[in-house]
Amino acid sequence: MQRLLICLGIMLLAGCTTPAARMPQAAPTTPAPDDNLNAVAWTQTSLVHDMIYREVYRHATETLDKALADPSWDALTAQDRHGDPSHLPPAVVLDVDETVLDNSPYQARLIRDHAQYDSATWADWVREKTARALPGAVAFARYAAAHGIAVIYLSNRAQSLDRATLANLEAAGFPVSGPDAFLGLGTKVPGCKQVGTSKHCRRELVAGKYRVLVQVGDQVGDFMQLSGDTPMARRAELKPYLKWVGRRWFVLPNPTYGSWESILFHNDYKLDLRQRRAAKLKALRYH
Repeated sequence: MQRLLICLGIMLLAGCTTPAARMPQAAPTTPAPDDNLNAVAWTQTSLVHDMIYREVYRHATETLDKALADPSWDALTAQDRHGDPSHLPPAVVLDVDETVLDNSPYQARLIRDHAQYDSATWADWVREKTARALPGAVAFARYAAAHGIAVIYLSNRAQSLDRATLANLEAAGFPVSGPDAFLGLGTKVPGCKQVGTSKHCRRELVAGKYRVLVQVGDQVGDFMQLSGDTPMARRAELKPYLKWVGRRWFVLPNPTYGSWESILFHNDYKLDLRQRRAAKLKALRYH
C-alpha cells in the first residue's frame, strides 16, 4: 500500500505517465513548397560546381584564338544577326548573374528569412556590390580583353543598376570599359520593341557593332530567343543550335532559379506556392 501511494504521488507531482498516456508529438515540420536549400547549398559548397565553371571557362578561352582567326565565326543566331559581321571588331557576350557573379548569398538570405524574390531586396543586394566572381570567369574575361576582344556584360539586371554592377565587376577583377560594357534590362534599342525580359533587342544592338566570338550564360535565353511555352517546344527551337554548345555557346548550371522552373507552371505567378509545386511534381519523370 505504501509503495502504491508513493507511486501515485510521484505521478501526480512529476507527471509520470505510461506510454499510452503520453502527450501527442507535434507534427514534423516540412520544407516550404518552393524550398531552394539543396540548390543553394550545392551552388555554394559543391566542389563539382566549381570544377564545372573552371572547365567551361577553360574551353571558352581555348576557343577564342580559333574564333579570332576565322572571319566567318559568329555566335549570334539568325534571329539576332543581320548582315555579314566579318568586318566588325570582335567581342564576347557574358551574362552577369550566376555566370560571372555569384548571387547565392542573396538566395541564402531568402531561405533563411522564408522570403521570396522581390525587386526591392534584389536591388539592395546589387547595391552592396559584394557578389564574388565565379571560378574561371575573371581569367576568361581578362584573356579576351588582353587580345583586343570587347567584353560585353549583357544582363537582365535593370539598367538603373549599372553603376553598382560595374563597380562590383571591377572590384571582383573583371575588365570593364567602353559604352557597351553593361547592357541591362531597359537599354533603349532604336527600332526594336522590348518584350518582357528578352535579350533579343540588346543582342541586335551588339550585332550592329561587333562580331561575337563566344556567348556565356546560365539560361537558354542568354543565347537565343525562345517562344515555346513547354519544355518540349523549347527543345525543338534549340535543336538547330546544339552543335554550337561547347563551341560558340558555353553554358553554366543554375539550379536555383530560371525560366526552366517557371515554364513548368506556365509562368502563371498567380498560382500560390503549393500549386506551383504540384505543377512541378507533375512535370517529373518517374520511369
